Amino acid sequence: MRLNLRQIEVFRAIMLTGSISGAAKLLHVSQPAVSRLISYTEQRLGLSLFERIKGRLYPTPEARRLFTEVNVVYQGVQRVNEVADDLIENRMGHLRIACSPNLGQSLIPRAIALFYERFPDVRIILHTLLPSILLQAVLTQQVDLGVAFMEETHPNVQIRPIHENRIVAALPVGHPLASLETLHVRDLVDQPFIGYGTDIPFGQLVRKMFLDADCPLRIKTEVQQAHVACALVQAGVGIALIDELTIGGPAWSNIVVRPVEPVIAAPVSVIHAVLEPLSRTAQAFIATLEAMRNEL
Repeated sequence: MRLNLRQIEVFRAIMLTGSISGAAKLLHVSQPAVSRLISYTEQRLGLSLFERIKGRLYPTPEARRLFTEVNVVYQGVQRVNEVADDLIENRMGHLRIACSPNLGQSLIPRAIALFYERFPDVRIILHTLLPSILLQAVLTQQVDLGVAFMEETHPNVQIRPIHENRIVAALPVGHPLASLETLHVRDLVDQPFIGYGTDIPFGQLVRKMFLDADCPLRIKTEVQQAHVACALVQAGVGIALIDELTIGGPAWSNIVVRPVEPVIAAPVSVIHAVLEPLSRTAQAFIATLEAMRNEL
């Protein structure tokens, strides 16, 4: 065996802190002990992991590649420790959930509160992740469930729609367009528009709305998350297209919401791995989300 867990731990500590001294403090050991172990590790691997340039330690490309795999191992060890903690404290179990950042401020807190009414002893670990990272977390079983608007699919995941989640227009109070009962995409063309990056599914959906309406999209302020767009509308920066779950989350003051045409949705789904059976706890949480449909 080329690497043991202690060597992995020391290597990871150096990568995280960027120095031998930082790793020693993180692991509560001496600097010579860290130096000796990393030197021995390099000898066993037959690879140079770090180079010292002008007094600073820099990881080699091989070290960066190895670090990616080491993190996977480290996350696995963390999961083992979490299971051990659950057994020691006699918990019923734990559930690892990932959701998009906007749902972490709206749908998911309400769902967790409702879930705890029936299962108060379950421990929930909640991660807020961008959709592309969330999908990978589900595929690699770092989480049991993902909840997000997800256009990208994968043959090894199952997607269960739970809410239509229509897109609406959010305007500052007092904006001239607030007098209209319904807005059309063309009404937004000459307005200071708050948009989204092309690398996120919601941004791609907004661009499609403008494209289908044959309207030019001119973004004055670009953000990555819908709740950030809400905050900018609240500050009077401009108009944004927001999904109705986000706008229905925290109490957004000084914002007027209007339906927008053409009608389009960013459906929210539960995502889980096909090849891994769902635990009873995960199934119960999905049932909780589905039971919330009438409320939503």
